[in-house]
Amino acid sequence: MAIQLIATGSALPKRIVPNRELENFIDTSDEWIYTHTGVRERHIIENEETTVSLGTDAAKAALEMAGMQPDEVDLIVCSTITPDCEVPGCAPRIRQLLGVTRDIPALDINANCTGCIYSLATARGLMETLGLETALVIGSDTLSTITNWEDRGTCILFGDGAGAFILRRSEEEGILAVHISGRNDDENVLVCNWPIPETPFYPAKTPMHTKLYMDGHKVFSFAVGALIDTIQYTLGQAGVEASALKAIVPHQANARIIKSTARRLDIPVEKFYMNVDRVGNTSSASVPIALDELARSGGLQSGDLVLLAGFGGGLTYGSALVRWK
Repeated sequence: MAIQLIATGSALPKRIVPNRELENFIDTSDEWIYTHTGVRERHIIENEETTVSLGTDAAKAALEMAGMQPDEVDLIVCSTITPDCEVPGCAPRIRQLLGVTRDIPALDINANCTGCIYSLATARGLMETLGLETALVIGSDTLSTITNWEDRGTCILFGDGAGAFILRRSEEEGILAVHISGRNDDENVLVCNWPIPETPFYPAKTPMHTKLYMDGHKVFSFAVGALIDTIQYTLGQAGVEASALKAIVPHQANARIIKSTARRLDIPVEKFYMNVDRVGNTSSASVPIALDELARSGGLQSGDLVLLAGFGGGLTYGSALVRWK
């Protein structure tokens, strides 16, 4: 069964927080942040904005681009590490807020910053297994809610946002290759723990790192190697040369990671689409937000080959080669 990615959407919180605002409460500077990360500003939720509300807005934008109504969706997969609540998941809530009246499956996936790639692979597999016509894939995260705003090594990186895309069964294959993988995080280089409440059977526990913790140097090393591995694997799987790509849309974690990857792959860095300067690291929303920006800016034409690539906690990594509709 052939499947195409036919539409994209994204949503960002209204409030923009530039680097200079961070200077008010941590020892850093706009120049240092931009030089070391490529980030100039990020969007942060406030008031009634949530992971679900952003995900819903991104989904609506994707549906509008596709010319679809909510009841035409057969499956919703939402990737997030910052759900609004434990039960129900974000995907069922988004299904409700979109006004879907049919009974359709809706599930969440936690694969950290590679979540949109894992979700694409999951949705594609379920479409094939269940014979579904369409799927709505969403990545939505509000990292500001788990960020340690006293840790100047990490809080400068993160932002909030949501991205979405729609998959539809077609006669021509639009997803040419997908690769997802991961390795053990033996040193706990990227973690965020939940406090454990006391029960009649279990004592309360407050573990270390109840806010997002990251060993930046070790994550950097993993990220570059993982991006290289997954890009080469997916291109090889599809039998496509990097020169044939219109663009590579990587996870927007750090501009230096992307530039280092481009250099080691001997691919012009201009081929890597970057918006990290304006949105920061938005976890599983990162790749779909960037892809939506690229598509809506006129950067993609029908038939263009685009490689989506991500990496994150777990440690997860993966990529997908897509022929634009």
